[in-house]
Amino acid sequence: MNTAPHDLLRLRPRTSLACDCAPPAWAREHLAGARTVVVVRRARPRGSLLAVGVRGGARSERLAAWVAPVAIEERITPEALAARHAWREEPRRRVAPLDALDAVAALVEPLGLAWGPVGSAGFELATGVSCLHAGSDLDILVRAPARLACADALWAALAALAVRVDVQVETPRGAVALAELAAGTRQVLLRTFDGPRLVADPWGEA
Repeated sequence: MNTAPHDLLRLRPRTSLACDCAPPAWAREHLAGARTVVVVRRARPRGSLLAVGVRGGARSERLAAWVAPVAIEERITPEALAARHAWREEPRRRVAPLDALDAVAALVEPLGLAWGPVGSAGFELATGVSCLHAGSDLDILVRAPARLACADALWAALAALAVRVDVQVETPRGAVALAELAAGTRQVLLRTFDGPRLVADPWGEA
């Protein structure tokens, strides 16, 4: 199964994860659930094991781990959540970051770019677990296989929304913040599978 950073993976019951340390109590409780969901991390696999992250109820509750592909029951991509407009499905909570997704869709979809909610928004939409509050940021992923010519205009429109939107642009080389692209600085921070690095062109040759 092909996976990409920010994909959510629903694991089969009683799946064991490989970790570098003993999982804390909150992680053991989460992993004991009937339908555990983890997120694909931007890190190299360990042999055949995929790099994933386990998240708890608090921002400080994050655990890096690895899982065998055979343990994956379902893959939920950010694009799939956007394609079906998951935030319109009932029942769901009325909360500002999710309410803003219709406005985000209206700005991104006419550009022909694949996109979707990630972070807490993506996790809540995929699992039904309440992660957001009225003041939460809205994390968005936009896939841009070719150079994004409209970065400044798109960022200006998204920054004008009623919630704070954090947009990661996924290029063939890694991910870069839309805000940095729009700023037009000489170098931007590119998140890669081998760690972050400063580059002049996120679409250029490595």
